[in-house]
Amino acid sequence: MDAQLIAFTGVAAGMVALPGADFTVVVRNALASRTAGLATALGVAGGLLVHTALAVAGLAAVLVTMPVLFRTVQLLGGAYVLYLGISALYAIRRRVSEEGRTPDRAPGPEEPERFGRALRQGFLTNALNPKAPVLFLSLLPQFVPDGQPPLPRTLLLAALVVALALVWFSALALLVDRLGRWLRRPRTARAIEGGSGVALTGLGLALVTGPLLS
Repeated sequence: MDAQLIAFTGVAAGMVALPGADFTVVVRNALASRTAGLATALGVAGGLLVHTALAVAGLAAVLVTMPVLFRTVQLLGGAYVLYLGISALYAIRRRVSEEGRTPDRAPGPEEPERFGRALRQGFLTNALNPKAPVLFLSLLPQFVPDGQPPLPRTLLLAALVVALALVWFSALALLVDRLGRWLRRPRTARAIEGGSGVALTGLGLALVTGPLLS
């Protein structure tokens, strides 16, 4: 039994499941439709694939050692998450004004997202996360046993992270969809949408206005 691989699986699973912008966007889109939620989960996994591939290739080290480039990624990521948060808050205001005209409609966080749009949101939310390059660059080498070729091992670890993310966020999307009848009630949907909007806006502002991450 590979003890280091088991330990890495536990660490990676905890990292993936930790609530953050990815979690919020998946829940928000899954409320719109199951397809949107699953597409967002796939996009998040795709973003993780980019980060792990960069770490394996050593390119993440270049990003980390170039403050201007790293800050650019940080600002882009923060701006995109901030955009999603403000969009969510604006959607609540729009739906409140529409409820009187369409009382039988159970509002979700948005009109059901098209697959491509939800996929793009999941991918960009994760791929523009400036903390990920540092995290994977520092984490993956810790689980390469002495004497083993690093490339095959890091490829395996990277694939494991992506697989865990795909399973976790897909399961989350399906759970939200399963609870959809209750979650899509007008008051509940507005509360979730508002919480998502506030959380994403706060995360975006923290990235845009915060100091250079390290």
